[in-house]
Amino acid sequence: MPELAWLRRLVTALALVMMLGIAAVAATLWLRLSPSLPQLPAAITLPQGETAAAVTFARDWTVVVTGAGTILLFDSTGRLRQSVAPDS
Repeated sequence: MPELAWLRRLVTALALVMMLGIAAVAATLWLRLSPSLPQLPAAITLPQGETAAAVTFARDWTVVVTGAGTILLFDSTGRLRQSVAPDS
């Protein structure tokens, strides 16, 4: 019966290693996929008559696409840096 005791310890050790591996994978996924929000400006003022259709964030600026298709690039202070009009 010493073989059964050895097998029981081996199965227990393997189960513990598997649980530690699953915990490590879960912790890695949690750390890598946790949302890190960018620094947003206090306020963004759109040009007169424009409405925001989509907003996205880059490293140092905020990009707003208006309902008319104009792309507006705002810096980290909320100042309009560039405007790209759609092709007509």
